[in-house]
Amino acid sequence: MEVLTFPQYSPDDIITYLRGLILTGAEARNLVKGDVFGNPKLEVLHMIYMRVLQKVCGIRLEHFYMMPLNTGVMYPQIFEGFLPVCNLYIHMERLLPVCQINDFQIADVLNPKTKRTVRFLSGILNFMHFRESRREVYLELQQSYKAAMEKHQQLETANQEAAAKLEKLNTVPVEHQAEVKQLTDNIRELEQLLRQDYRRKQTALQEVIAQKKSAIAESTRKLNDLKVTMATLKEEQEQLKSKIVESPEELKNYKEMMKETVKKLKRSKQEVIEKYEGYRDLVEVLPSCQLEVQLYQKKMERQGANVERLTSVLSEVRDLEDQLESAQMELKKGKTDETSLKRLVTAKHEKLSTAEIRIKKKREDVEQYKHTVFEYCNRVQEKRDVVYDKVVAIQKEIHQTRFKIQQLNDNAEKQERKAKEICLHLKACLEKHHDSLIKTAKSYAASQEDKFAELEKGLLRVQASGSSS
Repeated sequence: MEVLTFPQYSPDDIITYLRGLILTGAEARNLVKGDVFGNPKLEVLHMIYMRVLQKVCGIRLEHFYMMPLNTGVMYPQIFEGFLPVCNLYIHMERLLPVCQINDFQIADVLNPKTKRTVRFLSGILNFMHFRESRREVYLELQQSYKAAMEKHQQLETANQEAAAKLEKLNTVPVEHQAEVKQLTDNIRELEQLLRQDYRRKQTALQEVIAQKKSAIAESTRKLNDLKVTMATLKEEQEQLKSKIVESPEELKNYKEMMKETVKKLKRSKQEVIEKYEGYRDLVEVLPSCQLEVQLYQKKMERQGANVERLTSVLSEVRDLEDQLESAQMELKKGKTDETSLKRLVTAKHEKLSTAEIRIKKKREDVEQYKHTVFEYCNRVQEKRDVVYDKVVAIQKEIHQTRFKIQQLNDNAEKQERKAKEICLHLKACLEKHHDSLIKTAKSYAASQEDKFAELEKGLLRVQASGSSS
């Protein structure tokens, strides 16, 4: 485990993170570096692990003091002191493989080491940072997806409303169908009459325009002829000036005459131009057909209201079509946003699926390890059951021996009482016998003394008789 998959924090950073992220209130204020590192306090370290499990896994405090249901224990009160530590180790063993830590042991709970505790807390803090960042990204993605779905629903409802309005406008009510049909027939007849009148007026105007064009061409031809004659006259004048030298008066009269001819030519030219402009104005005014169109204004006024209604309906239809197109564009834009969001969601789901596969693999490894541990525990449980059976048998034998001892004690007490009674009886008998013996001994002694006195008297008599003989 020299190469870690997460950064290893310093003890000061770990203490600050624990105060800010995991602990709250008095627990965060009272936490110091010496409670966790160096010579750690087990209750503080256990409290930190419990708060981590509560924050990450949602495990409540009472779960640490519950006995598992799949274990049959004869005397559960024996495990009351060790049960929180055992549950804490089981939950931490499930959590730490997710944090890329796979060597957590029961000794790390009962007798923690500083280096291993630093590595465990660094892995836990790194996983909590990763969890918070992924949670924020997922919430943002969920919020954007929710907003896109709401916008999509709004666009769909707007599209449906616009389609309903368009269908309502396209469908003519039953009470107005005859009127609309009559209006359309009148409009078609009026259009046909206008086309026929326009064609007739157009042919007449074309004939008039052709006549005027021919007249204009004639006048322009004459004007060109006059220009040609004027040019020839100027040339002749120049030639004559070079050949003939006239008197000043004649030259003056000739100039005046030439000026008059020029003025006449200018007048004729001006008249031709005015006629040309008048013909041009007439040609420009003729296509308007204002006088002829005024004849049909009365008919158009009668149909004006209906046409205005029809135009208003058509304008509303066009507005609704524009709204429908804009709604469809927004819908397409929303669909593109939705597809992009779906792609992001699929990418996130793929990442989550890969992470879940890794977690599943880790869980399978953990489950296999748990299975082996459970098998070992089952074997230990079987051995414990065998030992328990033996203990129960021994306890039964002890109970039986105790019962026998009790019976023997009762019998002994009874016999002792009997012996005491017998002893008292014997003592009384002995005392009686002793008294009788004393009495017999006294009587026997008295009799012996009497006999000895008699013997002494006999001896004295014998001695006295001998001395006398």
